[in-house]
Parts: sequence; C-alpha cells; structure tokens
Amino acid sequence: MDETGIPLSLVVSGANVNDHLRLSAVLQAPVVPRPRPEPGHPHHLCADKGYDYPVARATLAAHGYVAHIKYRGAEAVADRRDARTRPRRWLVAACHSWLNRFRKLLVRFEKKAANYTALLTFACAIICWRRAGVLG
Repeated sequence: MDETGIPLSLVVSGANVNDHLRLSAVLQAPVVPRPRPEPGHPHHLCADKGYDYPVARATLAAHGYVAHIKYRGAEAVADRRDARTRPRRWLVAACHSWLNRFRKLLVRFEKKAANYTALLTFACAIICWRRAGVLG
C-alpha cells in the first residue's frame, strides 16, 4: 500500500503462511508500476518485526527497496519523543478496516481462491475509487 493506506497489490494465501514468505509475490504484484528510483533517492519500505529475516531483507534489496524494519515497541518509543508524528502501522489497520466494510469479505465462504481474489480485487478497486474522489 502507499503512504495513505491505499492498496497497491494483492496476494491471497493461507492464514498459516508467514508474511515474509509472500513478500516477493507482493512486491511483484502491483497494478501500477512504481517509478524508477532516482540516484540518491531510493524507494523506502517500512515493515514490522514479522519481516526481520535475512531472506526478507535480501528480497527487498533485490527489488530496489531500502528496508526500515522496526521491532514491536519502536514506534511507541518514537511517539513519546515527538507527539506530532503518528505510527506508520496505522496504514495497515486502516486498509483492513476499509476491507472489513465489505460484508461479503468478512468471512470467506468461497471455496476457490480465484473467486476470493476477484472479490478482494473488486473491493480494493472500490476503495481506490472512493479515496481518489476524496483525495483528488
């Protein structure tokens, strides 16, 4: 997702698959290609402790990202120093909240992953359309 919480890519997997194992698939799945990084201004990716593995760091570096991986309490400590900044973790929670407003997606009844992926993609498209109306 981007810096405002709008979903940019979507990968469906089982609930028992760790996030860092699907990182490469997520980075290859964006609908809109990202611009090329300019020299001296690389792309940054913020992640939580769930991505603190050598494989995940290598995957991020291979895709041209600078990894910013914080441990679980680091954002709360940073908040105490500067109350005007908010944690970046709220973006993921905001996106999940927007997806939870689609009642069909709350409980997965679809047996085929392709059908569920289609519903999620449609929901993400509606979210992007609504946010574009608000933002632009």
